[in-house]
Amino acid sequence: MTIPEIEWLSQARKGDNDAFTNLVEAYQTPVYNLCYRMLGEAGEAEDAAQESFWRAHQSLSKYDPQRPFVTWLLSIAAHYCIDQLRRRRLDTLSMDLLPEEAIPDSGTPTPEASFNQTEEQRHLRALLGTLGPQDRAAIIMRYWYDLSDEEIGQALSLSVSAVKSRLHRARRELARLWLAQQPQALTSERRQNEAPTL
Repeated sequence: MTIPEIEWLSQARKGDNDAFTNLVEAYQTPVYNLCYRMLGEAGEAEDAAQESFWRAHQSLSKYDPQRPFVTWLLSIAAHYCIDQLRRRRLDTLSMDLLPEEAIPDSGTPTPEASFNQTEEQRHLRALLGTLGPQDRAAIIMRYWYDLSDEEIGQALSLSVSAVKSRLHRARRELARLWLAQQPQALTSERRQNEAPTL
């Protein structure tokens, strides 16, 4: 946290709504992105982010200053999204493309490279959608937010060993699904290349 953010947090905990508004503006992007990656739909992610900030505002007196604020805030968002996913009771989730700001900028890629990157991103998001809500949250917190096992455990109310187990199981499942679908992609590509031209 920056010094202004620490001051805003202190003031917000004393009831200063303007200070809390400053915190919302500072953290709206990471909270929205977490919700979007969990729920896969922009409108639902916006609603979830708003709800997460409202819940954070209501629980600000319970915040432990020894804990990183962003971890506490992301845990509220993750738990809300997990609840939403459980209510859906869907086996898979339609995943849209990652928001543009989440795609690393490596100069100006060629159209072919952009297409391939987009296809890989879409494929990865579809695979993420097959994971259970807590496994998905753990993977997102680790690989998009670079949280430690301890921070993920705090955010998801899990022990460190449970986090490690979930991450291991989720990575193994993602790898299995990725490899299982690769032969199909290669066969499809081979068929396109062998298709007669008219």
